[in-house]
Amino acid sequence: MLRSHTCGELSLEQVNQNVVLCGWVQRVRDKGGMVWLDLRDRYGITQLLFEEGKTPASILEMARTLGREFVISAKGEVIERIAKNDKIATGSIEIRVSELEILNPAKLPPFLIEDETDGGDDIRMKYRYLDLRRNAVRKNLQLRHQVAKYTRQYLDNLDFIEVETPVLIKSTPEGARDFVVPSRMNPGEFYALPQSPQTFKQLLMVAGFDRYYQIVKCFRDEDLRADRQPEFTQIDCEMSFVTQEDILNTFEGMVRHLFLHVKGLEVPEVPRMTYADAMRLYGSDKPDIRFGMEFVELKGADQDLVSGKGFSIFDDAPMVVGICATGCASYTRKEVDQLTDWMKRPQIGAKGLIYLRYNADGSVKSSVDKFYDEETLRSWIAAFNAQPGDLILLLSGTEDKARKQLNELRLEMGSRLGLRNPEDYRALWVLDFPLLEYGEEENRWFAMHHPFTSPKPEDIALLETDPGKVRANAYDLVINGVEVGGGSVRIFERELQQKMFGILGFSPEEAQEQFGFLMNAFEYGAPPHAGVAFGFDRLCSLFGGADSIRDFIAFPKNNSGRDVMIDSPSTISEAQLKELEISVKPMTTIK
Repeated sequence: MLRSHTCGELSLEQVNQNVVLCGWVQRVRDKGGMVWLDLRDRYGITQLLFEEGKTPASILEMARTLGREFVISAKGEVIERIAKNDKIATGSIEIRVSELEILNPAKLPPFLIEDETDGGDDIRMKYRYLDLRRNAVRKNLQLRHQVAKYTRQYLDNLDFIEVETPVLIKSTPEGARDFVVPSRMNPGEFYALPQSPQTFKQLLMVAGFDRYYQIVKCFRDEDLRADRQPEFTQIDCEMSFVTQEDILNTFEGMVRHLFLHVKGLEVPEVPRMTYADAMRLYGSDKPDIRFGMEFVELKGADQDLVSGKGFSIFDDAPMVVGICATGCASYTRKEVDQLTDWMKRPQIGAKGLIYLRYNADGSVKSSVDKFYDEETLRSWIAAFNAQPGDLILLLSGTEDKARKQLNELRLEMGSRLGLRNPEDYRALWVLDFPLLEYGEEENRWFAMHHPFTSPKPEDIALLETDPGKVRANAYDLVINGVEVGGGSVRIFERELQQKMFGILGFSPEEAQEQFGFLMNAFEYGAPPHAGVAFGFDRLCSLFGGADSIRDFIAFPKNNSGRDVMIDSPSTISEAQLKELEISVKPMTTIK
């Protein structure tokens, strides 16, 4: 080893010892007769001291030539620091340097390698290897390591076996778009990169492996955003001879284990909610339950407290639904107007916002006073169980659109009122999703999760008569309004799987061509099985209190799916294309 210690481990216990440290120059402070240098490595920072009369003159002069990010080796004696720094672990000591070696000089970096850097996203992505030297980014990857470590620890203790599945597989028509890879040895044919190891983990259950897991790389060619990357990692798991209840208990245990060991937090038992209730109360299948503000319908299937008063916006709408913002009756007209403008943005598309103030003195004021008398307004207050000082906010429209827009409003109000503390973690199981959703454009049914999800046994008969009402034996884990995992009890009988493919529009021949290997396997003694997959990157960003997964991935892509550091994707040579028997047509420029 070139060093005897790291830059994060020395303390007063090592005073008077001679040590050798290696690392990067963080900064140099030259005070004439004395030079101080902060030396950084992955473990921390140690201050080096160069002093006239006590440090060899040649070493002192060399120290003055050092620039930021020079890689150096320094030998010296550990001494007690006079002006201690309680902000770093080594702040009670410093090294009086006697020998110094420049291992590699460095160009001036394009941004400061500091926690608070002056580099923007683009420049830091281009020089990601420099960005990774920053404590903030390195700590994110250390957290990622901890999540992986304790995931394996938990699953290993429950007799799960980690099995690697193929990366070059077959393209399938369901789900997101595949990344495809040409085969040189099979001209005109292509592999696909896996969107998940779904069919392989089911085949492992057929093979009798019983309990499988894998921290696995997956690929989806889809539009990107803060919580999406073209390649991502998931914790993929499957179990045999289990029910939905077994899965929920096992993986709730895993999540609580991770919170305890990674965050030091005791997470209470995770509540459960049906998909129908989640949509009814929150307008979302991944509700944030850190705060209340549940939806209340003033007009819907069960009651109508708004129609017949001459207000056409409510009269003509199939639904009027709202939330009660506690303590917000003091909002000024300007604040309410700003909120209305926020809702009218194209991303949300609301046409307006109706409000009702239940003032602290008990009086009532609304934006529709000319249409509704006080008795009617107070019936709204009773429906919301509002208290003096509360503000009721209402939207109208079709059920799907009104609920979706109100979900955005609820989350925005939660943020404005400080109710969405990233360090306050609330987990929720959402159950009983619809098995199928109908595509109007394609005029056919699609699987809500994937085509291997089993229907709830009591709903199987509805597959023939009313597919839209069939509930899936499926479940999602939601934490703070973010879906971090999901799975289902699987179909394991060929006949039911064949029927499912038929409902999805596959002919028997198409189903056999695409998934015959799986259905054939079911005929050789497939056990009942179920599984789940967690978004590993999302879990890490959640534990790190961040919205974006990008800083928890060592070398991420940007929002265009590009790695600007290595300039990828890129074109390949004509020789490579010819070898792959691929012809690329030149782009036509329209003038």
